[in-house]
Amino acid sequence: MGILTNQIKTAILLGLLAGLLIGIGGLIGGKSGLIIGLVFAIIINFGSYWFSDKIVLAMYKAKPIGEKDDQNLYRLVKEVADVFKVPMPKLYIIPTQTPNAFATGRNPKNAAVAVTEGILHLLSKDELKGVIAHEMSHVKNRDILIATIAATIAGVISYIASMAQYAAIFGGGNRDNREGGGVIGLLVLAILTPLIATIIQLAISRSREYLADETGARMIHNPLALANALQKLESGVKHNPLDFGNRSTASLFITNPFSLRGFLNLFSTHPNTGERIRRLKQMV
Repeated sequence: MGILTNQIKTAILLGLLAGLLIGIGGLIGGKSGLIIGLVFAIIINFGSYWFSDKIVLAMYKAKPIGEKDDQNLYRLVKEVADVFKVPMPKLYIIPTQTPNAFATGRNPKNAAVAVTEGILHLLSKDELKGVIAHEMSHVKNRDILIATIAATIAGVISYIASMAQYAAIFGGGNRDNREGGGVIGLLVLAILTPLIATIIQLAISRSREYLADETGARMIHNPLALANALQKLESGVKHNPLDFGNRSTASLFITNPFSLRGFLNLFSTHPNTGERIRRLKQMV
């Protein structure tokens, strides 16, 4: 799947989220409540957009490092940043043996890349370069902005769904019998719309992961390095999953750092690792 195709898919999925928001707003009415919920969600996510990097880095106890602290890692990240023609991001180490990495920041000028102690012990230099290239792709493609837009829309949808649930419980259905299907219609709306919004969000996240894989591999001309890294990371996380942090931030990492089994795999923010590896090998 090409880069353009992934960009188009993301635009379509964001459009679906927006359409879902408009649709349920029309179904349940209540313009004043919709406006209040919209403003509230935008304020919360606006703050997240500006400060989310500091919040998530603090959440994972990430420590800033410079060239003197780890010359090899610093120079590797600088090399990849130069290839992508973006400023050198701030560099952080996360004190855990779970092998993983993530990028954060609202744009390339305010980006940060965090790697765990575990990933430095597990991967070869070329494999680590593939991971850094993946994360730099997220920075270059402004995936943080896309995720924030999706979160804003999904947040409003959840708010409206809660309004619908309270309206059904406390008698709001009488007014909506003609327009929104009454109590049953409101309850169905309250249950289904957050689920649909979550599914669309997951699709956006997975699409951006495929795009970052492809972009990163092309920029360093080594798809196999990233493919091998993903294989090692999946195995490493299975044996040593992250035991702190917040699952809502899982989409930031190159692979899901938390333990996922059975039904939970359906709601993973990341595409299947085997499929990611297959696509990377096809590039060769």
